Amino acid sequence: MDMLWNGWGDPARATPLPDTVTGLLRDMLGVEPSDRDPLPLEEIDVPDSPLPLAARRALESAVGGRPEHVRTDTESRIRHTRGKSTPDLLRMRSGDTADTPAAVVLPDGHDEVLAVLEACAEHGLTVVPFGGGTSVVGGLAPRPGGAFVALDLRRMNRLLELDEVSRTARLQPGLRAPEAEALLAEHGHTLGHFPQSYEWATVGGFAATRSSGQASAGHGRFDEMVLGLTLATPAGTLVTGSAPRSAAGPDLRQLVLGSEGAFGVVTSVTVRVRPAPAVRRYEGWRFASFDAGAAALRRLAQDGPLPTVLRLSDETETLVGLAQPDAVGAALDQPDAGCLAVVGFEGTEQDTAYRREGAAAVLRAAGGTFAGEEPGERWAHGRYAAPYLRDSLLDAGALAETLETATYWSRVPALYSAVRDALTATLTEAGTPPLVMCHISHVYENGASLYFTVVCARGEDAVAHWARAKHAASEAILAAGGTITHHHGVGTDHRDWYVREAGPLGVQALRAVKRSLDPAGLLNPGVLLPAD
Repeated sequence: MDMLWNGWGDPARATPLPDTVTGLLRDMLGVEPSDRDPLPLEEIDVPDSPLPLAARRALESAVGGRPEHVRTDTESRIRHTRGKSTPDLLRMRSGDTADTPAAVVLPDGHDEVLAVLEACAEHGLTVVPFGGGTSVVGGLAPRPGGAFVALDLRRMNRLLELDEVSRTARLQPGLRAPEAEALLAEHGHTLGHFPQSYEWATVGGFAATRSSGQASAGHGRFDEMVLGLTLATPAGTLVTGSAPRSAAGPDLRQLVLGSEGAFGVVTSVTVRVRPAPAVRRYEGWRFASFDAGAAALRRLAQDGPLPTVLRLSDETETLVGLAQPDAVGAALDQPDAGCLAVVGFEGTEQDTAYRREGAAAVLRAAGGTFAGEEPGERWAHGRYAAPYLRDSLLDAGALAETLETATYWSRVPALYSAVRDALTATLTEAGTPPLVMCHISHVYENGASLYFTVVCARGEDAVAHWARAKHAASEAILAAGGTITHHHGVGTDHRDWYVREAGPLGVQALRAVKRSLDPAGLLNPGVLLPAD
C-alpha cells in the first residue's frame, strides 16, 4: 500500500479534530477554514515525462528487462514527488508538481542498483533514492535542474541473514519497519526501533538519516544499531563493518550513516538485534514545571536506572494533550496539569520490575507524582497518530509543523527558550500568533533532544510564512549551541545551517568524499551539500 499522496499514511486512519480543538484554533489562533479544497489526484497537471526513449530502454535493461519496473505514469510520478513536510504537503495540495521525477525505477538487488546508476550516468540523469517517502526536511527534492529518477527500493525488502549466535541481522533497505519487525519476530527477535514514522519508513531510510526511535533510551539510536553497510555508488561498491568494533582506521560506516543518498545507495544494512521483550509497561508521571521534569530525566539518563522510553512534554503540550495524540484536547479543562512524562520499560519480567522500581524512586525524589499507567498506555496506543493529526489541522485551515534539535544538558533551558521565543516572535509579528509546544524525546548521559510542534493561522502564503519562522528558529538553534537536527536529517531545509555547523574544512572533506564516490554528482544533488 502506498502512502496518501498529499498527506500522511493511510487515508482510512484520518483523525478528525474534536470540537474543543477546532474552537481553540478559531478563538485563540484565528484559524479560518480554508476556502479551497485540495485538488484531487486526477486533477493534478503533470507535464509528460522528459525521459528520452534511449534512457528508458537503458533503465529497463538495468532492472532485468522488465518495463513495469520503470514507471513514467502520472500517478507514480506524483507519489514520488517530495516528502511529507508541511510545505511539501501544501504544495502538493495546491497542485505544484515542480519537483516531479521523470521516472520511478524499482531495482531488485545490489547489482541492479549499480546498473541503474550506470545507466543514469550514461544518460545524464540524476538519482534520488526513495524508501518510505517520509522525509520532512526536503530530502527527496534535489536542486532544480535536469531530469531525475526516483529510485524506489521497495522490491528490496528481504531479511538476508540472521545470526542468532551473534544477534545480528542483515536487512535490505526497502524493508518497512513493521515488515522488519515481523520477520525478526518469527525468530523471537526485535530491532527495537520505533520512530514516529515507524509504520511507513524503511531500514535504508533509517540509516541514511540517522533515525532515532521512541525507545532510544533503552535501545539506542539506529546509527548505534548499525554494524555494517553495503553502499552502491557510481564509482563502485563500498562494504563497511567486518566486526562489531574495530581500530582499523576511521570508521567508514560514519560516511554512509546520515549521508541521505548523496554518496551512494544503501543496499543492505547489518544491525544488532535483541530478544523480543517479554514485558512492555508504560506509565505517566507529572511534574510541576518543564525545568523540574527535565532535571528528573537528566538524573535517570546520567545515573540510572534508565527506562526504555523516556519523554517529557512541556506545560503547553501537556495541556493540549499532544503527549497522547489520540486524546488531544481532553485536558484543556485542566490548566494546572503541569508537565507529563511518559516512562516505559521493556524487557524481562525481572529486569523491568527492577528498573521500574528504581526509576520510580528517582522520579519521586525529583518531585514527580505518579499518574498511573493510563497516560503511558494511551501514549503507546497513539504513538504513531501525530502525523494524522497534522493532516487534520491542515484540513481545518491551520498551519502545523514540527522541528527538532539537541544539545548538552547545561544548554537545554536556554535552547528551549531561544527556539520558542524565535517562533513566537516571528509568527506573532506576521499577524499569526502561534501555539508552540515542546517535548524532550530522546535522552543521553550528556544531553537531550527538544522536539517542537507549532500551530498557527496560515497567513496569505503558508509556505513562505513557515519558511520565515523556520529560518528564525534555525538561527536561534545555532546561536544557542544546538545542532540543526537531531533525527529528522539535513535535506534541503537544513543544508545551509548544516554547512555552518560542519565548518569550511568539514564541508571541504565531505566534498572530497562526494567526488570520490559520485564524481559526476548524480546522487541527490543539493541535498546535504550545496552545489559546487
